[in-house]
Amino acid sequence: MTENVRNSKAREETLAETRPELDDNWFAEADAYVGTRLVRRGRPPAANPKVAVSLRLDPDVIAYFKKDGRGWQSRMNEQLRKAAGL
Repeated sequence: MTENVRNSKAREETLAETRPELDDNWFAEADAYVGTRLVRRGRPPAANPKVAVSLRLDPDVIAYFKKDGRGWQSRMNEQLRKAAGL
């Protein structure tokens, strides 16, 4: 048996192990269509979406908000809203 044939068989065995079983669970997680329209899953679009901006701030300001961990951008947004009176 040549090296290519052995590699090909090994590759096919690996693919067979990683292919999903097409059972009811797989189909429950698959994309759903109504007619030809894809039904989106997950979080619905926000009524008032955020806008991405590029902003230059002092490092100590960023460090202040980051020190409490995740959510620092939301905390910063909250403080900016208060400062603007919104």
